[in-house]
Amino acid sequence: MENKIRLYGFNNLTKSLSFNIYDVCYAKTPKEQKEYIAYIDEQYNSRRISEIMTTLTRMIGAQVLSISRQDYDPQGASATFLIADDSMIPAGGSETVAHLDKSHVTVHTYPEFHPQTSIATFRVDIDVATCGKITPLTALDYLIGSFDSDIITMDYRVRGFTRNVDGEKVFIDHNITSIQDYINENTLRRYDAMDINVYQANIFHTKMLIKEPELQNYLFNTDVRELPPSTRLEISGALKREMIEIFSGRNVF
Repeated sequence: MENKIRLYGFNNLTKSLSFNIYDVCYAKTPKEQKEYIAYIDEQYNSRRISEIMTTLTRMIGAQVLSISRQDYDPQGASATFLIADDSMIPAGGSETVAHLDKSHVTVHTYPEFHPQTSIATFRVDIDVATCGKITPLTALDYLIGSFDSDIITMDYRVRGFTRNVDGEKVFIDHNITSIQDYINENTLRRYDAMDINVYQANIFHTKMLIKEPELQNYLFNTDVRELPPSTRLEISGALKREMIEIFSGRNVF
């Protein structure tokens, strides 16, 4: 719809995407749990997640104006980007541009483990807020592929309004019925997906759970062939319970 609407002035619609992924792992001893946390901290340190977010920013048609990043002790990292679309890049080296307070990307990582079941969980929270024509949904496949995404929750909302040349208010400038419309079909086939959408308020929510997890992919420093069948079933059950509770957003078991 963006190309069909003649706007009066600047497009000041605010589009916000909250993207959360969870990667679940089994580490059988306290030593392995610490090693897993150290591995995740190195794999997704502040520099690495900044590289991912820089690529995302380019994919949605924006440019990075500034980056702030930090690694934390004992674990975790974060990065914050100030961004603008091409039409809003400041001239003359100045970084003072109207509406830039609404155009940013933030990412935070949270590695942790269960004190009793040896299940470790790595969570990544990403928030993209843009003002104008940029739609952050176009980078979803890249985000899903950049992390080991077992459970994904996404919230997308369009706020405010702009006007066309006749003065009529425009509350959304693109067609959308579901966040799933922006995810590749091959990716969607790997997940069970559920929507909760409030169309009257331009609020869209989708959550996804991996369908067929292979146990070997969830074992840290352990070969599945070394485990007896009963242990495999026990670990698979613990992993599945963890995933279902995260997907459901409540303590089910």
